[in-house]
Amino acid sequence: MASNNNNNQLNVPEAREAMNQFKMQAANEVGVNLKQGYNGHLTSREAGSIGGQMVKKMVENYENSVANNSNSNN
Repeated sequence: MASNNNNNQLNVPEAREAMNQFKMQAANEVGVNLKQGYNGHLTSREAGSIGGQMVKKMVENYENSVANNSNSNN
């Protein structure tokens, strides 16, 4: 039986608007028409491409942060 574990809560609720903007930007980058609010019309592929783009950007930002920190320590 599938459980209903909705874990869409932000760790930092004050970041909600920034995360919504980030999601819209990621959707735009992959060519998915995302609207504010519920987007139940999206296919799994479209939703996954948005999430994948978001993860890609977060990893890229982290890598840049680590690289900048290691450069400043030299």
